[in-house]
Amino acid sequence: MNINLRAISYAAVLGMLLGCNTVPTPQQDVKNTNKNKLLRIATFNVSMEATNYQSSEQSDTKSTLNANALTQALASGDVQQINNIAEIIQRTRPDIILLNEFDYIAKREKGIDLFKTAYLEVSQNGLAPITYPYVYLAPVNTGVKTELKGDAVKLTHFGFGRYAGQYGMVLLSKYPIVSEQVRTFQHFLWQDMPNNLMPVNPNGSQWYSSDERAIMRLSSKSHWDVPVNVCDNTIHVLASHPTPPVFDGEEDRNGKRNHDEIRFWRDYISPSSNHYIYDDNGRHGGVSPESFVILGDLNASAVDGDAHPNAINQLLSHPRVNHYNAPKSEGGLQNKPENTHAATHTAGWGMRADYVLPSANLKVLNSAVFWPAKGKQGAHLVANRSASSDHRLVWVDVKIRDLPGCKN
Repeated sequence: MNINLRAISYAAVLGMLLGCNTVPTPQQDVKNTNKNKLLRIATFNVSMEATNYQSSEQSDTKSTLNANALTQALASGDVQQINNIAEIIQRTRPDIILLNEFDYIAKREKGIDLFKTAYLEVSQNGLAPITYPYVYLAPVNTGVKTELKGDAVKLTHFGFGRYAGQYGMVLLSKYPIVSEQVRTFQHFLWQDMPNNLMPVNPNGSQWYSSDERAIMRLSSKSHWDVPVNVCDNTIHVLASHPTPPVFDGEEDRNGKRNHDEIRFWRDYISPSSNHYIYDDNGRHGGVSPESFVILGDLNASAVDGDAHPNAINQLLSHPRVNHYNAPKSEGGLQNKPENTHAATHTAGWGMRADYVLPSANLKVLNSAVFWPAKGKQGAHLVANRSASSDHRLVWVDVKIRDLPGCKN
């Protein structure tokens, strides 16, 4: 394992050597208070999955592909893309951040804790290290095979992926995660959503067989409700990564699934329509009237791309969601100057795909997409997909001065 040991605490290295499930991190600078009276929440599709770390020889063969590639890349210290991802996070300094497309690795010391201790907690280009003592990590549906057999079976995996856990996600927080109250919806069945958009044939019959519909999960990755304690107030982080609404046929199965994955959050925050929802522990209902933020790579835009026309508007027009102006960047505008919406784009191909949507009771103070224009500081970090990702980090600052416990 080729890691800069001088940059990592003795406790962290000891944890790696002993194979502990959690690598200790310094916590003396972390308190459940907020001197700046604001909370910065971010989402970032980091493209940290195995296909990014294959050699050219491996790409041309049918070699086994799995999350070990990410572990090896993290341990090597030789992948500039990972350093650049860490630098972007150190530059923007979110208090809470969701990482999409970070391969699911159950042994944290081989995945997210290695990224934290060897990259985030080590200065990148002279920037201050950043510490996240609290982590939420859980399995996802991508690459998980079904047990269905036969030539007519269309549902071979619960979510697209060449191995279990590809395109996973992880939540990092400076504030305590209320672990005992976390809810996951990995196993919620698509057919159990009333008036769902499961694809049908031209004659009106179901496109998926009855056996497939009986096991077909709604989430292509997962849906998480992760409560975070900020100054003794609970903010529910509603995290997901719906499937791209493309790579299908006339049945539009991915477009319809994307719509309903987004609709899940619409119903979850709506007391009148969340009665059908159940989590992986069998608990029914949606979120309480507390504060929340919906975030992730939602793969949908109201004005660009191939998503269902109403997919993202289900959230953007929801009365419980803050209707602030979309985050912008100079780089996005420069990337697609002919597109009137380019300043709000969050993806290199030209679309707003990534969202941080606070609840209406949280006042938005500022927001941005990290996408510096060419020639500006940090522009090299987003020069192309290989520099970091084909997505950009999106952050939003919400005011918490008025929350009890955050006044001092």
